[in-house]
Amino acid sequence: MRIMIDTHVLISIIFFPSVQMNELKTKLCKKHTIVLCSHIVEELNRVTKRKFAHKLKDLDDFLTELPYELVYTPAFLEMDKFPVIRDLYDYPILATAILEDVDVLVTGDKDFTAVDVDHPEILTRQNSCQNIKDTR
Repeated sequence: MRIMIDTHVLISIIFFPSVQMNELKTKLCKKHTIVLCSHIVEELNRVTKRKFAHKLKDLDDFLTELPYELVYTPAFLEMDKFPVIRDLYDYPILATAILEDVDVLVTGDKDFTAVDVDHPEILTRQNSCQNIKDTR
């Protein structure tokens, strides 16, 4: 399966590793294709510079070592073509996940769980390990 991970989850994996986050990372890396969109990578860099500036090298190392498919987030989106989401800043992530036909979006943002969409399946970081099926 192709699985997109949002910024909240990536920050947890990189800067706040726990048994659950390590298990998720291992499962995704070994059994699935991780998809990151350009919007998420840019947001991850901004948040790291703002909140974790002393850990920029950790972020760089993580992104260098993580096997992932990078996809482009369109700069211009017609939001009326996508499901409604409360936070307008989340539209690029949702739209890219839909346009790139990812199977699952793993998120730490509760706004995504309220979205009425059949595909991709939206999972929280809390329930993702149990609900992502092994496919490789």
